[in-house]
Amino acid sequence: MSLSLTAADFHAGASIPAIHTCDGADTSPALSWSGVPAGTKSLVLIIDDPDAPDPAAPKMTWVHWVLYNIPPQATGLPAAVHQGDLPPGTLAGMNDFKKTSYGGPCPPAGRHRYFHKLYALDVVLPDLGQPTKPQLEKAIQGHVLAHTELMGTYQRK
Repeated sequence: MSLSLTAADFHAGASIPAIHTCDGADTSPALSWSGVPAGTKSLVLIIDDPDAPDPAAPKMTWVHWVLYNIPPQATGLPAAVHQGDLPPGTLAGMNDFKKTSYGGPCPPAGRHRYFHKLYALDVVLPDLGQPTKPQLEKAIQGHVLAHTELMGTYQRK
């Protein structure tokens, strides 16, 4: 079985409900995963948007959430999870909202794609402080056993 990631509120390629965006409660979606490979010591979750600020002329990838050292026994995250309710040992990095918590979609123009990326690692990472996505990606190089993605979209009305 290969690593897979699903969301309770949207399917791959479908629209993310407004409750998980700046137009709603801005709460994280419920995520579930399965197929964590043998030998996995920790998981990493990164949610980002490669279409910022405008999908017609993207200039950057906007990072919405960075989590690492999620225990491999965890099978997901509940909706609207708060920092203190993350699985034991889970650490948070810095997103582009300059926060360590989830920041939902809030695209200024057009329909954006939001990639929910899950990585299975063969190590538990040291405490990296509040790493940015590039810092975390550098730290996981050579340690990824498997990865999967779930993409949802959102466009403001």
